[in-house]
Amino acid sequence: MAGRLWKLRQRFGIAAPKVAVRTQVPWYLRWLGIALLLAFSAALAAWMYDAGRRFAGFDRSEVEQELSAARRELAETRAELERLRALANAADSRVSIERTAQTKLAQQIRAAEQENARLREELAIFESMLSSDSSSASPLSILRFKVEPEVIPGEYRYRLLLLASGARRGRDFQGRLELVVSLTEGGRSAMITVPAPAEAGSPAYRLAFKHFQRAEGSFRVNPKARVESVQVRVYEDGSGQARATQSVTLG
Repeated sequence: MAGRLWKLRQRFGIAAPKVAVRTQVPWYLRWLGIALLLAFSAALAAWMYDAGRRFAGFDRSEVEQELSAARRELAETRAELERLRALANAADSRVSIERTAQTKLAQQIRAAEQENARLREELAIFESMLSSDSSSASPLSILRFKVEPEVIPGEYRYRLLLLASGARRGRDFQGRLELVVSLTEGGRSAMITVPAPAEAGSPAYRLAFKHFQRAEGSFRVNPKARVESVQVRVYEDGSGQARATQSVTLG
């Protein structure tokens, strides 16, 4: 009896084992609490990181503002660059237009100078016609006979004026002209006739006029040859004797 009483005291008395009462929490509430704790920890870490950068002199908001300002300045610079490019293109266009206008003006000036020279030449012809003696024995006169080298080596251009004298004024002249070129090649002298005998009837060398006629053309020699002088001869149809001749010496 006493032993049973002792066992009951040990189980329910002061010496009895302690009993813990715990509340049963659902599993999803546990996971929600853990997620909240992790989110809070991450936010706290980000705040501490940002605070540490600001404390060290780095402010994200200021950097973003400076970046935005730099982007605006870059956009403004690009716009200014495009405007300057447009102005440069417009200036180039104006310069090109001015150059074209200057070229055209120079061409017009050269054309006017050539026309002025032609008019002076015609005036000299008419003055010669008026002052010439009607009883002159020479039926033709050769004026302003010139021979000049061209840009291409071995090529020469000739020009001359033919004037009818008073003795045959009023009658048409029909004939041809011929050039006799004296040259030196390889230390030897030679003479060539332009046009060649086979081309004597070429229209380029035919003459037909009543008062006066200009004649011009070109001829070629060996580029290694040196032209000493050129003589022009004018023949009338039906005659084998030259009606007029004139020579020019090239320097």
